[in-house]
Amino acid sequence: MEGQNVSVIWKDNTKVKDISADALIMLISQSDLATGSYSKEWTPILKQLSERKLFNAESSQIHALPLPGNGSGSQRTVILVGTGDRPMSSEELRHAAASAARAALKIQAKQLAWEVPLTMQKFTMEQNTVIAAQAISEGFILGSYRMKHYKQHSSPYKGIKQLLLFRTDAAGAVESDRWEQGIKQGLAYAEATCLARDLTNMPSNMLVPGDLAQAALEVAEKYGMESSVLDEEELNKLGMGGLLAVGKGSIHPPRMIVIKYQGTEQWDGVIGLVGKGITFDTGGISLKKRQGMEDMISDMGGAAAVLGVMQALGVLKPSINVVMVIPTAENMPAGNAYKPGDVITTLSGRTVEVLNTDAEGRVVLADGLTYAKQLGAERLLDVATLTGAVLSALGDVATGLVTNDEVLQQEFILASKRSGEKVWPFPSYDEYWDLLKSDVADLRNSTGPKGAVITAGLFIGTFAEGVPWLHLDIAGTAFLQKERGVNPKGASGVMVRTILEWILAQEATKSH
Repeated sequence: MEGQNVSVIWKDNTKVKDISADALIMLISQSDLATGSYSKEWTPILKQLSERKLFNAESSQIHALPLPGNGSGSQRTVILVGTGDRPMSSEELRHAAASAARAALKIQAKQLAWEVPLTMQKFTMEQNTVIAAQAISEGFILGSYRMKHYKQHSSPYKGIKQLLLFRTDAAGAVESDRWEQGIKQGLAYAEATCLARDLTNMPSNMLVPGDLAQAALEVAEKYGMESSVLDEEELNKLGMGGLLAVGKGSIHPPRMIVIKYQGTEQWDGVIGLVGKGITFDTGGISLKKRQGMEDMISDMGGAAAVLGVMQALGVLKPSINVVMVIPTAENMPAGNAYKPGDVITTLSGRTVEVLNTDAEGRVVLADGLTYAKQLGAERLLDVATLTGAVLSALGDVATGLVTNDEVLQQEFILASKRSGEKVWPFPSYDEYWDLLKSDVADLRNSTGPKGAVITAGLFIGTFAEGVPWLHLDIAGTAFLQKERGVNPKGASGVMVRTILEWILAQEATKSH
């Protein structure tokens, strides 16, 4: 199994002395530290670290310790991971694994070995081997992520290549199967997130709408999924006036990307995933300020997220049906660009009065939702770096949520608690819907600063036309200014793991 070019291997009944690795990772609890309950070899070392206040085994505390020449096996370094004085949650374990991976990157380790305690129940609240295995492998891959750079001279160190998870006793077939299952799912989640990060981090001159379409086609082909890309002629023939309007100011024409994952015999119960794919956003005629515009390479973070989800579905192969739709364009100022005051007709037939060309994401998503419905979607999730207002409301900590369905909202919040990605719901009172009314068209695309996160989301929700729908505004969480938790500086790949948690929960519910 591969993840971010890191293979993760499970072995039981393996002795430390028989392992060859650059570093050994060990979980240490505060109880272990206080009672000296680890092996005789480690007790004096851990005691000395504690007395010198270098390592006290606090939750997620990391300490890299060079081994003396007569250390066990051929490991050159031990990376101690503190677990605190109580069992860790899966989220804490995920964070600890990410921190261990970053410590390994700092010492330029390539081969890592992680000694798994004889019972993970001692360390995890969930007391579930599959969850623990997923958290460790997922967190480690997410923490080992390195952003691609374009420097003339690069380091010869190419990152971590392998993580061996091992136990010193014979776990047995059932327990080993649980570890393998958890590792597989953790890698699928993490690889999907890393794909989203890679795409979102790409410079906009290297990722125009056609490039994003090609990346999607490659994912579909790799996993045997049906796919298609509509060019501007086909968009015009179908009447996708929203996507065409936003994209016409660029020399790189817009595209509508579709991938279908069919996990059952009948194409029914289809989940529609729609991702905003603005590969660069200048604001158009309503030009953005210069400062920070370079971060608009991330305005296709929603598209990257849903594409990552499709890759993971191709790996995990759940018995469920999903259609992914990405409306992608560049929003550029030009002589032929759409303008404030224009009235455009969307695929649904609804007309939109354009008051702000920088409110373009909701316009392309309007066509995306309608098209997903035409392709059979019975529930809809859209993901978009939609508003600066969500950053004012929630900072870069939580993703904003707007929906027309309370059950869907609660299901998704539960999924977010399992993934560790924070979401926060906004209300959708009738008064907010009323703000979208226009004097000259069916809708207006901007309502001003008041309630902007909500009204932007509800604009998109209009095109759900009563179908259960949930909107995720990731404008604050898709691209970070500094490393935090399992996320690096730059693209986070946010919501990939939560959407996967939600989809797999739908499969479990359906099977029962």
